Amino acid sequence: MSEYIDMPQPADIPVKEKEDAMGAYLMMFAALGAGLPLPFINVLASIIYYFLHRKRSPFVRFHLIQSLYSQVPLSLLNGVIVAWAIRNFFFNYGFSSLFFGLAIAVAVFNIIYLIFSIIAAVSARNGKMYYFLFFGRLAYEMAFRVREERESYATEEVNRPPV
Repeated sequence: MSEYIDMPQPADIPVKEKEDAMGAYLMMFAALGAGLPLPFINVLASIIYYFLHRKRSPFVRFHLIQSLYSQVPLSLLNGVIVAWAIRNFFFNYGFSSLFFGLAIAVAVFNIIYLIFSIIAAVSARNGKMYYFLFFGRLAYEMAFRVREERESYATEEVNRPPV
């Protein structure tokens, strides 16, 4: 059975680490900042941000991993719809109802991701954990798994592992 590092409580987390954790979720705006409709710029920005900040603390590492893993499937969907739109536009294939249905679905996924990322960014800035549906448990496992024996120091637990 694996052991895990004790969860840091909001009062114990330095402000710099809270800001670094929040910044992980703000990488979703990288393509907008560059002014380009290229969906993979967000993932590239997240990967760079991950490698710059991964050695900080398990709290920051959790948010980095969760943000990165949640951006990959959305970027793939965005890439498919952008490539399909470019193909239809330049080669006069026309836009079918399947294309518009997929475009609407991708837009809905983007809005949902935007909402949950903002919630996660605010939670990270407040020193709290916010677990995404599919990626929260995976990020927790990767960030808080004990690699060496450590003592418990938390008295009041606000942050708890996902169930």
